[in-house]
Amino acid sequence: MIPPRIYLASRSPRRRELLHQIGVHFDLLTFRGGERGEDADLDETPLGHEDPERYVTRLALTKAECGVRRLGWRQLTRRPVLSADTALEVDGRIVGKPSGAPEAARILAGLGGRRHRVLTAVAISDGEHTRCRLSISEVKFRELAEEEIRRYVATGEPLDKAGAYGIQGRAAMFVEEIRGSYSGIMGLPLFETAELLREFDYPL
Repeated sequence: MIPPRIYLASRSPRRRELLHQIGVHFDLLTFRGGERGEDADLDETPLGHEDPERYVTRLALTKAECGVRRLGWRQLTRRPVLSADTALEVDGRIVGKPSGAPEAARILAGLGGRRHRVLTAVAISDGEHTRCRLSISEVKFRELAEEEIRRYVATGEPLDKAGAYGIQGRAAMFVEEIRGSYSGIMGLPLFETAELLREFDYPL
């Protein structure tokens, strides 16, 4: 029997690994620059006084819905599209991916010796129904020395990650305490993801 498949609308290798971990079969559905004005659809700029919960939820839903539209544009087989979005919240501010090494260093310096929240929303859409779940975790970093921040940023690891660190990588040595979902901090909360997949009759 051929296992059912979904689409993953994400470039993140961590999300691919996590879906493999729970036995989900999927095809990648990635964005192609200039495709029918999707740049406007996927604008990740926070809106006005948008709070972090609403921000990550909106982006996850938008990515899933954009993915469904892409299926039609590319004349691909219709299957559910899964997407996700992750952001950090520090003092009520949304912290996304750094624009470069200097910003990554500034973000990490601000995380040292204190707690922050990691919010990941996961969404699934089949074109008729769209559902979303939100995972919120709390992470405490130990104090970070300027030199170790510099060394970490030089690895390049922080540059494509929300909050300028990957908990599954070298930054694990900075983490003193976690409350919540480890997989959610990585970028795809597996409990919430499995619950959503069951809602769309995906067998797990």
